[in-house]
Amino acid sequence: MAGKALITGITGQDGSYLAELLVDKGYEVFGMVRRSSTETIERVEHIKDRITFLQADLMDQASLTKALEEAAPDEIYNLAAQSFVPTSWSQPVLTGQITGMGVTRVLEAMRQVAPKARFYQASSSEMFGKVREVPQSEMTPFHPRSPYAVAKTYGHHITVNYRESYGLFAASGILFNHESPRRGLEFVTRKITDGVARIKLGLADELRLGNLDSQRDWGFAGDYVQAMWLMMQQDEPDNFVISTGKTHSIRDFLDIAFAHVDLEWGEYVKQDPRYLRPAEVDQLIGDSSKAKKILGWEPTVDFKGLVTMMVDADMKLLGG
Repeated sequence: MAGKALITGITGQDGSYLAELLVDKGYEVFGMVRRSSTETIERVEHIKDRITFLQADLMDQASLTKALEEAAPDEIYNLAAQSFVPTSWSQPVLTGQITGMGVTRVLEAMRQVAPKARFYQASSSEMFGKVREVPQSEMTPFHPRSPYAVAKTYGHHITVNYRESYGLFAASGILFNHESPRRGLEFVTRKITDGVARIKLGLADELRLGNLDSQRDWGFAGDYVQAMWLMMQQDEPDNFVISTGKTHSIRDFLDIAFAHVDLEWGEYVKQDPRYLRPAEVDQLIGDSSKAKKILGWEPTVDFKGLVTMMVDADMKLLGG
């Protein structure tokens, strides 16, 4: 029996895929949005008639309490964050307030208003940072390497703390990088696929990137929101690493993306020191065997399928 779900960050990549999933399952879906002068709901535009939008902000405790009173949700998915790593270097305090303290505010509102609800926290593989072991599992110690990762680590620990201290159903998904055609243009994967489409269509003649040797474990966001939902259906709340278990470099991404439109990336890509991080993370590669065993979760889209899906979507978007 599907119930009521509240999603913070519903207008983001993951929020939009999760909203689709829950709507399809028959949930009554509430989406938390911040008051802004421009409406930015294009990712959920196609299902907006099936979502109730509530205005609230992770920086404002009272607004969160009010949103939870209004929605009276059975499930709360906290996906809202300042989620762009480079911005966390230029706005570290804001990132800490939203991505870190924001989690406490939602949990506190839940404890007071909806203690029987189930809570999902979007944790991140960036928490592993300077990795202690490869691959990383739920037991791997954290060594965050950016203000964003530090804030996410706080959010993760406070979720576990509220679970253990107050007996709340508070689960944490440690998600490795997951992409899609709905990824923001500031993220390197979408920057590449958008760049490929522009170059192919004659709208650009070069693509500037930072560290081409950077490696990530990349999956498809549509698969990963399925894992979030599965975590919320368990008898007990827990932490789960969600990943493909395969790692690829930016060069690998470029190889597939440019080859897909019959171009050679070496002719167009320029390295630009402006895009290098002050501290790079090491080899992030996830061990999601626990999720496979307990949740029965498996990724369905492989790396090549993900890259070509994104290139095709950007070609179509730009009229190719």
